[in-house]
Amino acid sequence: MKALVLYHSQQSGNTKTMAEAVAKGMKEAGAEVTLFNTNDGRFDVRKFAGYDCAAFGSPDYYSYIAGGLKVFVDDHYIAAELNKMAGLKEKQYGLFYSHGGGGKVKGPMQQLFKLVGTQVGEPVESKGKPNANVLNMCIELGKKIVEAAN
Repeated sequence: MKALVLYHSQQSGNTKTMAEAVAKGMKEAGAEVTLFNTNDGRFDVRKFAGYDCAAFGSPDYYSYIAGGLKVFVDDHYIAAELNKMAGLKEKQYGLFYSHGGGGKVKGPMQQLFKLVGTQVGEPVESKGKPNANVLNMCIELGKKIVEAAN
């Protein structure tokens, strides 16, 4: 089982901390996990077909997802819908996000990532630095995603 955690994080690293917790849960459920921060570069959507499941995480930027994740969604749409690239659709995935007080990114995330497959569980939210409860929810989300993909 191969799992991808694709996220965007910079500055305070709140989303990175959440991504690492999701990855921990995926590993505990038996998956081989790749973490990729879109702040470090563009994820090659052609590689997405090699994963069995995924998690996507973003900070709330003016009630929308980070640009690197939006680029992934656009690339995925072009590859899956227009080029009919096999292996991109119908994956189990989960969502997580951090914010400083808005938290309205949840809706756009759920809408945009529908084309990837089937969402597992509810998105995990962290207002500011993720506390122990949020991190436990991230770990559980990671486990649920892998279990749903089996």
